[in-house]
Amino acid sequence: MSGRNIFEIDVQIMWNRLLSVVEEQGQTLVRTAFSTSAREAGDISAGVFDLRGRMLAQAVTGTPGHINTMARSVGYFIEAFPIDRMKEGDVYITNDPWKGTGHLYDLVVVSPTFMDGRLVALFACTSHLVDMGGVGQTPEGRQIWHEGLFIPLLRLATAGTMNEDLLAMIRANVREPVQVIGDVYALIACNEIGSRRLVSMMQEFRLLDLEMLGEEIITRSRRAMTEAIGKLPQGTWTNVMRVDGYEAPLDLVAAVTIASDTIHVDFTGTSGMSSYAINCPLCYTEAYTTFGINCVVAPTIPNNAGTLDAVKVTAPPGTIVSATYPAAVYARSSIGHMMPDVVYGALEQAIPGRVPAEGTSNLWSLKMVAGHGLTGIGEKSGTQFMVMSFHSGGAGARPRQDGLSATPFPSGVRNVPVEATEAITPLVIWRKELRQDSGGAGQYRGGLGQVMEISSREDAAFGIFAGFERVKFPARGRIGGGAGQCGALSLKSGTALKPKGLQVVPAGERLVIEMPGGGGMGPAAERDPVAVQRDVRLGYLSAAAAKREYGVG
Repeated sequence: MSGRNIFEIDVQIMWNRLLSVVEEQGQTLVRTAFSTSAREAGDISAGVFDLRGRMLAQAVTGTPGHINTMARSVGYFIEAFPIDRMKEGDVYITNDPWKGTGHLYDLVVVSPTFMDGRLVALFACTSHLVDMGGVGQTPEGRQIWHEGLFIPLLRLATAGTMNEDLLAMIRANVREPVQVIGDVYALIACNEIGSRRLVSMMQEFRLLDLEMLGEEIITRSRRAMTEAIGKLPQGTWTNVMRVDGYEAPLDLVAAVTIASDTIHVDFTGTSGMSSYAINCPLCYTEAYTTFGINCVVAPTIPNNAGTLDAVKVTAPPGTIVSATYPAAVYARSSIGHMMPDVVYGALEQAIPGRVPAEGTSNLWSLKMVAGHGLTGIGEKSGTQFMVMSFHSGGAGARPRQDGLSATPFPSGVRNVPVEATEAITPLVIWRKELRQDSGGAGQYRGGLGQVMEISSREDAAFGIFAGFERVKFPARGRIGGGAGQCGALSLKSGTALKPKGLQVVPAGERLVIEMPGGGGMGPAAERDPVAVQRDVRLGYLSAAAAKREYGVG
């Protein structure tokens, strides 16, 4: 079919087939992964690219932080491994935070696809790993070298032969070598399945290459973005949002400029970098900023190189949202997940009534650990483990609906079932329930956070690598709505714990996690009394709060 025009029916059929190819690619990673973050939470990405490194389609399963950074990352691989030198069976890998997804704990794997001896496409995928060595999954690192094994752009396989030296290096540097190496092979399998399905599709439609189809996809998406942006008012609007930070509070400042066919977000005025690992590389800032804008401006347009091209993101190097090497960046999501909220504060001024209130945004993931030197000495430290379990506070109220409770926006990862965590560790989750009264009051209530209570079955301590936001500064309401409740971390005995860094839970104690709620939308006085009574009946709202916030007794 290469060399002639593609008819409309051809485009639609092949587009749908391409989506099925990348979704099967992504599901292969989920089904074969060892770590709970991939197989239970879907903290991955998968996509197909043309030979210029442009993303044509992405799997539905995945997170914006992985998908949109992956979309930029493939270009770096092509620079390091030129197209004309790629061979069938080659596989490339990196976890470079500035050329990958923003921190060392995500691997990006790229594989070339050949058909009849010719290179026709590239497949890429990413996954969060349970460990990459260093000080662990904590924001306490001070430099990138503290945070684990840094893998530059390297060959993972050459013409089908694995780089066993690299695999040995990875095994020797991680606490969970079986899980980590298992995930490396799952990433390879993910791209391999994508390649097989693409070749089958191309043979069926007699495509010699993806040039014409790819150009149609990207051009149509860019044209649709131009039309969507053209319906918006032009101008510049600015918003400032204060977050907890580490050493001191931080200000995130976004100026959103809407032009005729492009939206430019500039973060000039944002606070400088931290000494700790909450710094966010620009690639990750760009990923969540673009996602947040597209959710409001063009939610139905496919995400690919054409869509991403319509949003430009800039920030002065050395700010917390444009961290420079060799800053520690492990907990870059603490800041990066706030990007939609800070941008929505500006968009609300331009297009009122179309954006949600602020939410928890920052994931309240439980990164728990036990082992020598971290939680005890020698055998007294108990069973060694490292586990990551995704959980979330409440999302902000929407323009005409309550906020979603215990929902991870903007990351999109799934909450990990407690049984999955209990099955592979000595931990017991005694309590996991919605946190009453945590959602901000308003005509539309903010989503509720959660309360969790955890202990160990062993007579040994365990630790949590905390990296939580919304402990000092809550999610703000919008248009008169109230703020959500702040989060908290403590022991069952009443001792308060710090929201960031390794916190040790002594043997016999229980860890209590109280996750924040989302902000409300509109004045509380305008909420339907029937909705208030329903919230009280379901336990979302206490009778005292119903009386205090809404005047309903």
